[in-house]
Amino acid sequence: RGVAAAEGVVLPVSFYERAHNVRFNSIAVVDADGAVLGRYRKSHIPDGPGYQEKYYFSPGDTGFCVWRTRYAAIGVGICWDQWFPEAARAMALLGADLLLYPTAIGSEPQDPSLDSRHHWRRVMQGHAAANLMPVVAANRWGVETQEAGAGTSEVRTTFYGTSFIADPHGEVVAGAGDDADAIVAHTFDLEALARVRVEWGLFRDRRPDLYSPLLSLDGSSPHA
Repeated sequence: RGVAAAEGVVLPVSFYERAHNVRFNSIAVVDADGAVLGRYRKSHIPDGPGYQEKYYFSPGDTGFCVWRTRYAAIGVGICWDQWFPEAARAMALLGADLLLYPTAIGSEPQDPSLDSRHHWRRVMQGHAAANLMPVVAANRWGVETQEAGAGTSEVRTTFYGTSFIADPHGEVVAGAGDDADAIVAHTFDLEALARVRVEWGLFRDRRPDLYSPLLSLDGSSPHA
């Protein structure tokens, strides 16, 4: 909080949250005056080699959140949330000016030949274009090794960095490499972008009455 206030910046701070008998993968948003605006608990919890969270963290119960900071209204998703267009659209509908995705993604230990970095980036470029708003993705870089346990082999994950900023058309306008710390920055005219969203009419022409399949896991109507 002191850093945010001293530098006049907004900081989304990821943290491990223990709430009585459950644990959450959470983020707090600290405004430019050091005030904590609120907390978001990660909604989508993955389970796979090297990314085994499902039986460690509970699914978040905050719903998707947008905070009015000193500079912009921001929506924040955490890592696996970034693969779900419903999350991005929900935050856009809640009034976000831009979307942030702090992330830790890299190699797939079960298949060293699989490199998902381009897919990872294109998904979020799609969120930017579909919602006509900037997307900022910050990803970890470096190598993490999980020691082998009884009956298991060592798991080695290489996080591929490549943090980036996409503009409202989905174009990458700034980016980082995959092997070093970096500061990635870009300037947007938020008032101009708000006018563009109105002019395109994508939110005006939505049909929520037709989207009931989104409310079930298998696409069936919850009211059928």
